[in-house]
Amino acid sequence: METFLIKTLQFIIALGLLIIIHEFGHYFFARLFGIRVNRFYLFFNPYFSLVKYYPREGVVKLIARSKEVNGKEVETAAKTIRVSRPHPAPEDGKSSWRDTVYGIGWVPLGGYCDIAGMVDETKSAEDLAAKPEPWEFRTKPAWQRLLVMAGGVMFNFILAVLIYAGIAMHWGERYIPFDAATEGFDFVPAAEAAGFRSGDIPLTADGKKLDAADTDYLLRMIEADKVQVLRNHKDTVEIAIPDDFIFRLNEQKGFMAYRLPVYIDRLVPGEPAAKAGLAEGDRIVAVDSTATPTYTELTPALVAAAGREVPVTVERDGKRMTFMVTPTEHGKLGFNLRQLTDIYPTVTKEYGFFAAFPKGWELGTTTLANYVGSMKHVFSSEGVQQVGGFGSIGNLFPERWNWLTFWEITAFISLALAFMNIIPIPALDGGHIMFLLWEVVTGRKVPLNVLVAAQYVGMAFLFMLLLYANGNDIFRAFFK
Repeated sequence: METFLIKTLQFIIALGLLIIIHEFGHYFFARLFGIRVNRFYLFFNPYFSLVKYYPREGVVKLIARSKEVNGKEVETAAKTIRVSRPHPAPEDGKSSWRDTVYGIGWVPLGGYCDIAGMVDETKSAEDLAAKPEPWEFRTKPAWQRLLVMAGGVMFNFILAVLIYAGIAMHWGERYIPFDAATEGFDFVPAAEAAGFRSGDIPLTADGKKLDAADTDYLLRMIEADKVQVLRNHKDTVEIAIPDDFIFRLNEQKGFMAYRLPVYIDRLVPGEPAAKAGLAEGDRIVAVDSTATPTYTELTPALVAAAGREVPVTVERDGKRMTFMVTPTEHGKLGFNLRQLTDIYPTVTKEYGFFAAFPKGWELGTTTLANYVGSMKHVFSSEGVQQVGGFGSIGNLFPERWNWLTFWEITAFISLALAFMNIIPIPALDGGHIMFLLWEVVTGRKVPLNVLVAAQYVGMAFLFMLLLYANGNDIFRAFFK
């Protein structure tokens, strides 16, 4: 339950940030061109809103609900708080930021920016039959409307670049060179089935050198025809990568990980390791008769020895020593592991303020290009089965809070959101952009009834896609 709550919290925080930035992109360009924005919301608000702010009235309403009474909309609120004096609409009729109702909904799965005079799934042709006002979206030149619709995608990309720049500036670029990892790597079963073995160290992908300094080394290995690895610190082995390798990996949520030598970082007082005389800094190399060069071998060895006294061999100050230890019934000794970066030598490339932004741009464009390139797999029979919804996105986040990982994943999702929104599907930003580009090229507006019909078709398609993606998540969670 704790893991679920941590993942959910990270998901909601990241989603909230990305939505507000995306919708602000639309809002920014709308206001830049004098277009009225009726509502600007974080999250959805069916039946009621958690918070509503009316700048014209100078009030904030909590738990505000609107309903129709005798053909008129009547709003009720649990509490109304005055935060400023009223600001009546100007006599010249010009639009202002005060014309917008700002709110927070209670369904944390989206948000919206309701732009006056714009055709969307909430409006019919009759709603837009009135004479256009000068502050409406539909009265503005095509190039201005194009920027308004592209604003969300632009701001999501900019946010990702800024996050990557912030990561580079705060944490730098820290990595363990492949050749420094003397114990090599562990591989998931799908990778082992392809020919990889525990302890292998990647060398090349299609003849080009691999190293952790390259941010896209995993994708290069997955997309390669041939990967060379160093095996047993002496043999060079060539592995043929299957065409469907990426789908096999998707099912197992991983590919490879550094093997972790077992160094004791901190002993827990009163637990078996401390009682037996093990010390901080010891490296455990064997349990009973089983060699344990890494944590991968240690865990099953301790489970097998649970509840009985066995010899545990450690390396201390260059010498081997053996202690009699009785693991707990759960196969635990009671110590914390030394981190990987405290065992293997690392390389950290630091970035100053001005150097961080080019690095952020590099990471943003590279990540986006890799993501777009990987989308080709979605259009295969295997790829369709791997499509996931909110559960798949939530599972991207770690089980324990880690700010670096959180920001890396948030930046990635921001880029994914930008790309998905630019796809020319009606009801998405890309659909609006497609119709506007038609208008720019031909000089003719798309008929209003066509725009409205396209929005409904697009919304129906997206709703079915949403059901399918989240249905896949549910099926994988309970039946696979």
